[in-house]
Amino acid sequence: MKKVLLGIDTSNYRTSLCLAGEDGEIVAEAKRLLRVKPGKRGLQQSEAVFQHVMNLPELSDQLRLNDWEVAAVCASEKPRPVDDSYMPVFKVGEGLAKSLAVFLGVPCYLTSHQEGHIAAGEFTARKRPAADRFLAVHLSGGTSEILDCERVSTGYRIHKIGGSIDLHAGQLVDRIGVALGLPFPAGPELERLAQQAEGTFRVASVVDGLQFSFSGPEAALLRAAGQRTVLSAEIARATEQCLCNTLEKALRNAVEAGWSREILIVGGVAANQYIRKRLIKRLEHPAIGAELFFCDPAYSGDNAYGVAQLGWLQHKTRTLNC
Repeated sequence: MKKVLLGIDTSNYRTSLCLAGEDGEIVAEAKRLLRVKPGKRGLQQSEAVFQHVMNLPELSDQLRLNDWEVAAVCASEKPRPVDDSYMPVFKVGEGLAKSLAVFLGVPCYLTSHQEGHIAAGEFTARKRPAADRFLAVHLSGGTSEILDCERVSTGYRIHKIGGSIDLHAGQLVDRIGVALGLPFPAGPELERLAQQAEGTFRVASVVDGLQFSFSGPEAALLRAAGQRTVLSAEIARATEQCLCNTLEKALRNAVEAGWSREILIVGGVAANQYIRKRLIKRLEHPAIGAELFFCDPAYSGDNAYGVAQLGWLQHKTRTLNC
């Protein structure tokens, strides 16, 4: 039987399980978006926890664990790799990981959701940053951060150097999308809607050094949506355009301040093709000289593949030290 490691991620948006081999091959995976009622902009933690508890037995059965040699289990235990980072949903996956490890008689490793996104980005990108130290940008419904990221034997050493001071990029997309009548999470539908736009409507971006704000743009976009004087497609494109301009300015400031020119962009918002193409065009211009790396769109959203890869790194480090 092939030796695999089980990765588990129970975020506020998706239940995810992944079996990955030592070579990085995904041998089996099962994931499910959490259900959000129409018109709502997210879930309370208690409801998300309940849905994870209900999803995990069925998703676990889909993996057919008896067909593989499970070497270890790894789960994301918290949102970010800092001491005060906590969210109840991740305790569901952590509890399952620890229980399975006991029953299977294998090690259990823990990591963070953010590190899982970065690992998924690195292991699915067409090309990885050449240097061990690079910039990572994490854009999702719960995080919009610019990170000084350094590879270490068990994962990453991360230091936040910038990001949003209020709303996150994914929150902006979802709030505008729901206001336009789109389902939550709104990212894919907003991107499709924006393709019909001519780009006649824009809102200002707010950037101060490496920090930025989305509350002002949100107010302008919601006002336009409420007044119905601007086509929905134009509002959707203006949302994308605001995100692009904000990130471009902040990352230009980072490069000019001496941070790495190699920039890995991960998280659900990074799946947007308009945003990808726009940032590549602007930031890889010779005048700036950055090099951008993107996760495979299929793994930009919440997933357990990066968690499994980090588990392998921890497992191999432990084996070497034994």
